[in-house]
Amino acid sequence: MNAVNRNTNVAMNCMTHTLIGLIALFAATASAAELKFSIVPGFFEKEPGNQPLGPCHGGAVIDKAGNIYVTTDTKRGIVVFTPAGKFLRAVGPTRIHALEIREENGVEYIYAARPSDHEVVKLKLDGTQEWSIQFPAEAGLYKDAKGFNPCAVTVAPDGSIFIADGYGSNFVLKFDKDRKFVKAFGGPGKEEGKFQTCHGIGLDMRSGTPLLLVCNRNNNRVEHWDLDGKFVKVIQKDLRMPAAVYFRGEYAVFPELQGRATVLDKAGNIVAQVGDNPTASQRANYGLAPDQWKDGICNSPHGAAMDKDGNLIVAEWSQFGHLHKFDRVK
Repeated sequence: MNAVNRNTNVAMNCMTHTLIGLIALFAATASAAELKFSIVPGFFEKEPGNQPLGPCHGGAVIDKAGNIYVTTDTKRGIVVFTPAGKFLRAVGPTRIHALEIREENGVEYIYAARPSDHEVVKLKLDGTQEWSIQFPAEAGLYKDAKGFNPCAVTVAPDGSIFIADGYGSNFVLKFDKDRKFVKAFGGPGKEEGKFQTCHGIGLDMRSGTPLLLVCNRNNNRVEHWDLDGKFVKVIQKDLRMPAAVYFRGEYAVFPELQGRATVLDKAGNIVAQVGDNPTASQRANYGLAPDQWKDGICNSPHGAAMDKDGNLIVAEWSQFGHLHKFDRVK
């Protein structure tokens, strides 16, 4: 090969690598900017009598009708709003930390974790309790019931129940459809396959194979596990204390306690981040007074949901109750 041809080939190789790099950069940039949102100020109506929402250390979910369920630590329990943000009713027990809605034979049920009451419950949408799972002595992880402090719960297609005991043992507990204990997996630690507060859990069906998606909050990452309790992979790391997960279509929404909410696509790419709070002292600040709040800025996201139109609901860990709605910009 003569010098001219050799130089031409080198130049073409360099151009090819540069083009590949530019394509990758464009794809990453396009992915990161795929979804856009705008805040809807004053969307949620107060309860009759102008009552504030009150202490909120829970989650947010949406039923088939589009109604929004937000949990509180007050005697009102779960506060339900219409799709237009109007107060509808208050139902169920108080001090629910996380919840999800599951349809069974055409009927919707709420599955909820109550760490301060050391139980997981199944409820009808009107708040009537179907059953509870309490201290599983057979797991061999606890001295007594006070050690069982479940943060979140999800259910597999076969009815198996998975409980993230993030405030207790830092194991995920598996029960069969009849609520009999099967196994525990994970355990405390920083390395992959271990948890530092397994705070949120959900069933991820987006790949066609059911997987558990666990919010490993204090390790600042979200990860997949299979239904036998085997660690699969980290999906995203370096998040800001991911607290819960909510699925809608190809997207997964994660409220991050440190002042932000993140949306991932089914490949695990970040496609949106909303409400990013630049003031570190306001992040994860339960007592932050309402006069310090700013529209469109999140302080302590703890629960989040996406409605059928792709709009986001964010509920904060707040002494006063703090909710946001972000409309998707089409």
